[in-house]
Amino acid sequence: FTSLRLSSLNRHVKTHSDEKRHVCHLCLKAFRTATLLHNHVNVHTGTRPYKCSDCDMAFVTSGELSRHRRYKHTLEKPFKCSVCKYSSVEASKMKRHIRSHTGERPYACDLCSYASKDAYKLKRHMITHSGEKPFECYVCQAKFTQSGTMKIHMLQKHGESVPKYQCPHCSTFIARRSDLGVHLRNLHSYMAVAIKCSYCEAVFHERYALIQHKKTHRNEKRFKCDQCNYACKQ
Repeated sequence: FTSLRLSSLNRHVKTHSDEKRHVCHLCLKAFRTATLLHNHVNVHTGTRPYKCSDCDMAFVTSGELSRHRRYKHTLEKPFKCSVCKYSSVEASKMKRHIRSHTGERPYACDLCSYASKDAYKLKRHMITHSGEKPFECYVCQAKFTQSGTMKIHMLQKHGESVPKYQCPHCSTFIARRSDLGVHLRNLHSYMAVAIKCSYCEAVFHERYALIQHKKTHRNEKRFKCDQCNYACKQ
């Protein structure tokens, strides 16, 4: 980050700090900057000062207004991938997309070996450790920790009332056509930048092939103690 103004630099530096000096007088939640606090108070009061010039919508923050205009009016996608043709309305989505090329998964579970390229998927994964079951089958009301597990249940138990779309590249059955599209993009699309196996030197241009390959390492005990003969998988 660079800026011609010292005040802008000081404001930016605060984003790297964990100090939260700005406290909401209504709920006592604290924030790093006065701007974040101001936006938060607007949520309490219902104030939406940022109004769209092309429709009747109004928003709490300028960022929400910018996203709205790009999605609904200008259709602009200013963030473009340097590796493939993907482009995005939001910088955060581009950052997440780039990880599909690099294989980076910075959000790691503290309780098992799971790691994700975005925070939302890690949060969803953590439900498997808490025992919470927020996903409910609308046919029989059975509850599940993950939406994917619920979809498998619906296909297996209520298959006649649920549409089935089989992936043309693997044995996966998916309930919705849109989910099949997501599955194909995430697991079977060609990646220009190959992803290296974290266990050996093999590289892959398809995530599904990498996942299948990693299963061959499942029982390997790669982590060895340098003080004794103990070895483990994680």
